[in-house]
Amino acid sequence: ELGIKPGDRIALLSENRPEWSIADLAILSLGAINVPIYTTQAVDQIRYILSDSGTRAIFISNQKLFKYAKKALEGLDFLEKIIFFEEPPGESSNRLMSLSALEKKGRERAANKPAAFEAYLRAIKPDDLATIIYTSGTTGEPKGVMLTHSNFMTNVLTITAGLPISSTDIALSVLPLSHIFERTGFYIFCYNGVSVYYTASFDQVGENLREVRPTIMTAVPRLFEKVYHRIVKKGFAQKGLKRKIFVKALEVGQRYAELKDKGKRVWPKLAFEQKMADSLVFSKWREGVGGRLRYFVSGGAPLSPALSYAFMAAGIPILQGYGATETCIVTANRPENNKVGSVGLPFEGIELSIADDGEILLRGPNVMRGYYGHPEETASVFKDGWFTTGDVGHVDKHGHVFITDRKKDLFKLSNGKYVAPQQIESLLKQSELVSQVVVVGAGRKQPAALIVPEWEAVRQALSTTGEVYPAGRAELSSFPPAVKLVQSDVALLTRTLAEYERIRKVALLPEEFSIDNGELTPTLKVKRRIIDQKFGGLIDQLYS
Repeated sequence: ELGIKPGDRIALLSENRPEWSIADLAILSLGAINVPIYTTQAVDQIRYILSDSGTRAIFISNQKLFKYAKKALEGLDFLEKIIFFEEPPGESSNRLMSLSALEKKGRERAANKPAAFEAYLRAIKPDDLATIIYTSGTTGEPKGVMLTHSNFMTNVLTITAGLPISSTDIALSVLPLSHIFERTGFYIFCYNGVSVYYTASFDQVGENLREVRPTIMTAVPRLFEKVYHRIVKKGFAQKGLKRKIFVKALEVGQRYAELKDKGKRVWPKLAFEQKMADSLVFSKWREGVGGRLRYFVSGGAPLSPALSYAFMAAGIPILQGYGATETCIVTANRPENNKVGSVGLPFEGIELSIADDGEILLRGPNVMRGYYGHPEETASVFKDGWFTTGDVGHVDKHGHVFITDRKKDLFKLSNGKYVAPQQIESLLKQSELVSQVVVVGAGRKQPAALIVPEWEAVRQALSTTGEVYPAGRAELSSFPPAVKLVQSDVALLTRTLAEYERIRKVALLPEEFSIDNGELTPTLKVKRRIIDQKFGGLIDQLYS
């Protein structure tokens, strides 16, 4: 009714909510192209995305987000309509309208032309463009990834065949729907008749888990790290016998889960101890996530084995998966074949190969058409028909895929040895003292780590030693006993690594890495180049 035609680009700038998905399906049903934008995207990047894609209309959730993005929207003549999920601002403009007003127009059109909607649906072809998703932009301007209806639907069908999902399942939507992982997951849930609930913010996840009691859920390692550290903090805060039982349960669970994962024998004594740990401790973990979760699917970053084993012991399997914006979802572990440390097996119809230099290559109906308006960059990521992922890894004899790191993130030490920082970072996040970490050291003799601590855990640990410590984070981050405490934990965790990979120097940072400060992408990936620039002086001090 607004004059939007098949092939027109329509942007979506909103947090997760039912209206996001409703608008998305409406755009796709019309044959138009959805351009999702993260609410955390910088204003100049929002403007770039709108301009690069030539967006004709945009859905925005509320006035607060509109105020944030207003400068990005000004002076764009091709942007004809701004549609608000909630009430639009009071300013008079023909461009602004509410979703309810748009729905009213739709109802009127449906009454006058009842066959119009079906006609639009029938006109859409599998190879028509469904969406342009802009990459995070860790290295320069974002690139628009073109995905077709066929890219999504072949992924939906093959994952439906590969994972146990049914209409009786209940899902909690936590990750941004702008992200390929959550978006594809939503289509899979829709196709299978799964009930989807939306969490309004990351802070409400714990409360929503207990309220919704999901049976299936997609998430990223950061969520599991926060949940795990919260559980550990609570357990260690207990006194006497309760604390001893909690500590013993963690130890037993790790041993039990690791033996099960590696197909080794579990002795009767350990099996009995695991049963007791489950009754006294792990049953409460399950209740904490709603009590009926069949499995989590984790993607977006490496998940530490210790974390996987902890949740596995608690009867909450985490199935790691792998994919990219350019490829949708490629691999995942299966509930009956969950190999900790791997990202699972490729789904049917997706070919995966390892290049001579270890890079993962992909081919299949899930792979993008190309980068919007960038034919040269498109050609650069395809090699003999294979999509070059930029990820380095290997495949074991059972077909499980293991990701080592991003090819561009590997760095060389002064002794010529290569270091894969993500693997080490994943290891360090097992520490209850570590919240965020970035491993540095290109061109140096040894890698070092910039660490944002779990401050409460650090303070608690210092208190038990009788240390009188400064109150502020800035002072505490340079307080020698605090640095030594974290450094000792890091040394312990990296003791099994090769000599040249071990972390012997750490610096504590008072503030978290954030999207607002430009250190993280909207998908929470670290911008290593920015970190190197911003903390260059501090890194030099570590090696002085």
